Amino acid sequence: MPAIELKNISNFICRNMSLKIADGELMVLLGPTGAGKTTLLNIVSGLIEYEGSVLFDGASVDEIPVNRRSVGYLFQDLALFPHLDVASNITYGLKIQKRRVDEIEARLDEMLNLMNIRHLARRYPKDLSGGEKQRAALARAIAPSPRVLLLDEPMSDLDVLTREKIGGEFKNIQRKMGVTTIYVTHNHGEAFFLGDRVSVVNKGKIEQIESPDELFYHPKTEFVARFVGAKNILKARVIEINQHEAVVQVNNEGPGQPVKIRVKKYPVFEKGKEINLCIHPEKITLKKENKVPDANLNRIMGKIVNKTNNGNGLKATIDTNGMELHAVIPKDLFDFNIYENVWVCFAPDAPHPLCGKKCREPEAGRKCLVTTQVEG
Repeated sequence: MPAIELKNISNFICRNMSLKIADGELMVLLGPTGAGKTTLLNIVSGLIEYEGSVLFDGASVDEIPVNRRSVGYLFQDLALFPHLDVASNITYGLKIQKRRVDEIEARLDEMLNLMNIRHLARRYPKDLSGGEKQRAALARAIAPSPRVLLLDEPMSDLDVLTREKIGGEFKNIQRKMGVTTIYVTHNHGEAFFLGDRVSVVNKGKIEQIESPDELFYHPKTEFVARFVGAKNILKARVIEINQHEAVVQVNNEGPGQPVKIRVKKYPVFEKGKEINLCIHPEKITLKKENKVPDANLNRIMGKIVNKTNNGNGLKATIDTNGMELHAVIPKDLFDFNIYENVWVCFAPDAPHPLCGKKCREPEAGRKCLVTTQVEG
């Protein structure tokens, strides 16, 4: 399966976009509607015109028509042929390739087993559930053994439980096949579960490319931070730099006095520099007003003004004298009431600078180690 490289791709949406996808990698394109995600899929498949270059294993495919690029494309609406049963849908591409009858039958048998849909072989799309249509469409996309697999929000119409089940099955199938895959979604939970890496796309540009964990906990721009759910954006100024830590003054809008906090020293810090910091809600803990927080933690007094269920935890909104912060606390540790005063606590390494810079390899560089002068 090929590695894919997009070099300086531009058209009516994309603005000089470049992206490298490793052989066999599952790359997720994450972003809002209209960001350019589907446009990139159409460019890779050869469906629309573009400037720049698309390479498979280092060789340009720009002059190769769509029917010869060996790309499997699963559209958002699945596009199963309503007049064909499941078996005929799956074998359609094989017949276009003029495979031998015995090859077609063998491949059909393999796909029915792989997707666990043998019992659906003679049913028509109108008689299938959403999850069954999903399996049949995926089988049709991969039956011709494409070199590249493209999927455009294929699970957007499924309920949460079905999406999780099929997502797990698809991930296992993709690993087994080793096919280089680009998967489009606007759902960050889906992106983090499926992707080897995630590319956040916004207004025709790629804002950040990282592993799911790195993207989730260390977003590089305010857009990425808010899109992945890290709404705690602190507007700060560096006022002191020590050996391993810095002191910053938080100046978010609000009636309260500026707050000083200790932050891990990052290479992008300079005394007097204005910088935005992001704190993921799961990095925050809450303490009772009458409990003395750990001296090693930053602590800000606030009042809980809202709480909502957040899966296995509770999401609390805390008003810290005009600045709202959000925390996600495990349910068994949440012993607080609405309008209760609490200490908002977080470690110095919890805030991460939204420096906007692309992280560099190796892995150590991406962690912004204080002992190595690398980009934040």
